[in-house]
Amino acid sequence: MMGLKVPRKTLLNDAVTGLVMAVINVPQALANGVLAGVNPVFGLYSMIVGTTVAAFVTASVFMNVDSTSATALTAGEALSSVTSEEHLGYLVVLGLLVGLFMLVFGLLKLGFLVRFVSNAVMTGFLSGLGVLTILGQVGDLTGFYSEAGNKVFRAIDTFLNFRQIDLATLFIGLATIVIIVLAERTPLKRYAYLLALVLVTILVPLLGLESVTLVSDTTEIPRTIPIPHLPDLTLVPSLILPALAIALIALVQAAGVSQSVPNPNGEYPDPSGDFRGQGIANMAVGLSGGIPVGGSVSGTALVRSSGAQSRWANIFTGLFGLVVVLLFAPLVELIPLAALAGLLVTVGAGMVNVPRLRTVWNTGPAPLTIMLITFAATLFTPIQVAVALGVMLHILLYIFRSAEAVRLERIVPQEDGTFVEGDVPKALPSGEIVVLQPIGSLFFAGVAELEEHLPKVGQAQEAVVIIRLRDRDEVGSTFIRTIERYLKSLQTGGNVLMLEGLSEKVLDQLRRTDLLNLIGEENVFLGQPQHGASLRQALAAAEEWLARDQGNREETS
Repeated sequence: MMGLKVPRKTLLNDAVTGLVMAVINVPQALANGVLAGVNPVFGLYSMIVGTTVAAFVTASVFMNVDSTSATALTAGEALSSVTSEEHLGYLVVLGLLVGLFMLVFGLLKLGFLVRFVSNAVMTGFLSGLGVLTILGQVGDLTGFYSEAGNKVFRAIDTFLNFRQIDLATLFIGLATIVIIVLAERTPLKRYAYLLALVLVTILVPLLGLESVTLVSDTTEIPRTIPIPHLPDLTLVPSLILPALAIALIALVQAAGVSQSVPNPNGEYPDPSGDFRGQGIANMAVGLSGGIPVGGSVSGTALVRSSGAQSRWANIFTGLFGLVVVLLFAPLVELIPLAALAGLLVTVGAGMVNVPRLRTVWNTGPAPLTIMLITFAATLFTPIQVAVALGVMLHILLYIFRSAEAVRLERIVPQEDGTFVEGDVPKALPSGEIVVLQPIGSLFFAGVAELEEHLPKVGQAQEAVVIIRLRDRDEVGSTFIRTIERYLKSLQTGGNVLMLEGLSEKVLDQLRRTDLLNLIGEENVFLGQPQHGASLRQALAAAEEWLARDQGNREETS
């Protein structure tokens, strides 16, 4: 594997980076377990297994792969209706399915799929996830656990029942947030999470806050390495859609790493190679019972800023995480749940990217509407539904804009051999050559717009319409049917239609649909390497036809 054989000095630097990353990521991994609503140790397993395995197999040398707030929250939604005893079985199948989707996307080189998730959709979705992350911590932050069915309604219910809030728990949660915010403004900002957890963990026994719930009160962290588990295949049907949603979310986030962080050789990694690597990592995570993982933009930035020089930085991160589980689990169990909740509140706040929101807000009403709808859907519907809705809206907007953007230009030849742009006539003039250049998409939605702009044939006679199709690799069946209708309308008045600048592929489409026979091969001109060559051929043929037609009329008269 590229990048595994490194000098001893590089290995030492990466070991230091891995230790720093493990110290920072262990609290985050535990918090992601809480965010997913499962045993916090499953978050640690994601870091131990996912980060280590991915470091060996991703195309990106520096990509940090771990459970993220997005994958944890989406996994939590998928497990919301099952009991805690069933969590492990569901996580095993969920991780395997997520990994399988990612692996297939990578093998099929489907990196282009991320284009269908626009910035407006991702901004609304990530902002919604940020708000959900914050609202999801209200119970652990206050000690009051509402039974309302939605995180938004639980937060409202908690506010209405403020007298039942445990003040000691609230104090620890708020103290964690304050310490993180203050520490991030100092040279210790890299260790803000760790520092906050250590200080508030000491505060609980120091102040005798017995009502504060600790990690040990809800779960026991096993002092063993993650072991493989066999999947329950009967769970597959119920987890296919959540797994697909998690895979798409994780891959879209990871694509930002692939496109922005070059490898040591200066080349940018192949996104499809990163898809495959994350797929393999998720399969390993699934077998160990961890939370699904994906490429982390913030984690990768932290790896780079901590001095990573090779893949070994992320490998050491996972290995040192294992050391924490084996040797320091009793200390981890002393952490207050309110502290993990406070940590996640700061993470959630960071997911609400104000500059991105401002950009979408100022771009225009269409992306703003899509962002707001995606945001609202994320808050009130299952996450996979919110993603699908956002993508569908983006595709519909693309189709609408493609249709609206279609227009016609008239190209008018000059005596000196040049061409200028002219106005497209609303009615086709008799006895003239009209050269038309379609601008925009020529697929179904755009063709309907194009047809409205074509000159009306009416009473026109002995006219030639030349439609340029240069740089079109293919045309849709709707375009072919439209041209067929326009051709018949032209032929009724003795007019001619010519197509110019065709590619071999478009010509083959015309031949297979029989449109070529209707137009006539003499009226179709393949594109030439020299710009304007095929247009001049078409113009010469049109002028010859007009002259011949005029001669025939004179003989008849």
